[in-house]
Amino acid sequence: MKFKTTPYHHDLLKDTGRLAVFYEAIKQYDSNTDLAYDLGCGSGILSYFLSSKFEEVISIEADFKAFKCAEENLASFDNVKVINGDVLEHEFTRNADLIVCEMLDTALIDEEEIPVLNYARRFLKDGGRIIPQGIVNTVELVNMQRHHIHWDEGAEYDVLSDEEVYSQFNFSDDIDPEFSSDFTLKANKDALLNGLKITTYTILDDDIIAGPLPMLNPPLMMPLDEKRVRVNDFIHVEIKYIMGNGIESIKTRYL
Repeated sequence: MKFKTTPYHHDLLKDTGRLAVFYEAIKQYDSNTDLAYDLGCGSGILSYFLSSKFEEVISIEADFKAFKCAEENLASFDNVKVINGDVLEHEFTRNADLIVCEMLDTALIDEEEIPVLNYARRFLKDGGRIIPQGIVNTVELVNMQRHHIHWDEGAEYDVLSDEEVYSQFNFSDDIDPEFSSDFTLKANKDALLNGLKITTYTILDDDIIAGPLPMLNPPLMMPLDEKRVRVNDFIHVEIKYIMGNGIESIKTRYL
């Protein structure tokens, strides 16, 4: 099936690894399951996957151009309803067996995954599930060439510590979007420290975990004040951000 897309969603469709992990998670459902919500459906590719498994799929997309693409792409599926609107303003009338919400980005900072799920989770049946199930975030000390917040898309940097988990979230839980964490990392070489590398691993279901992909949570580089470190130095750092409020909300400092 050829999909009509916006330029951004065309890039999403080109990331076959991203599509594959969502497809594998969705295909485990039995056919003729009652109802699924696809929140932030974009061009409708995940709704297309859902259409063969659920008696009804309700797909919501705020961006009008993306909505029109999804509406056209899914027009031949009688069991899929595409709605142009903000999920946070939508009046849900039924509880679903499954919520799919792919408003993902690294550490959930720049997209509305958490505000949307905190609202929509109440419209999930007892025993209902969410795809993805959650995420795990890790951090490393780095020396980076670009001393500003940016995604790791071919940028040069030198890793100065082991990778450590600093947070993890289960999307079945209510999550406070105002996030803060402090942690201690050990330098593994003498170097100039000036940043953190944040990596997000996405838990699609009990058996599928996706690492960073081109259009699914590429690593995020956060600057720190420059600091000379020596091998085996312990570096105590705090990071804060508001999930859903964008990378401008990120704050980092040494403790």
